[in-house]
Amino acid sequence: MTLDSSLTYEQALVQLDATLRSLEEGKLSLEEAIAAVARGREYLQLCERKLEEARQRIESLPVKDELPEDEAPHPATVADLRAERARTPGEPQGEIPF
Repeated sequence: MTLDSSLTYEQALVQLDATLRSLEEGKLSLEEAIAAVARGREYLQLCERKLEEARQRIESLPVKDELPEDEAPHPATVADLRAERARTPGEPQGEIPF
């Protein structure tokens, strides 16, 4: 069995979920269960391909190097954010103010 590769990621995921549910119910004959496992593997592989394609498209997006003059650069890491927050006066984070 070959799946329709025009399925979206979401459609393939729904089909994978339905296939797994039918296997978990335990109401399939041995031959039906074997066929369901094969279908489930194909849906999983299709999902993985779609995710890889999406990752590649995201990574190939151009990065805008220039920021508008009135916009400060966004910190690149969590550590940068924490350091920026430490320099900013204000109420302590996560504490009850009383």
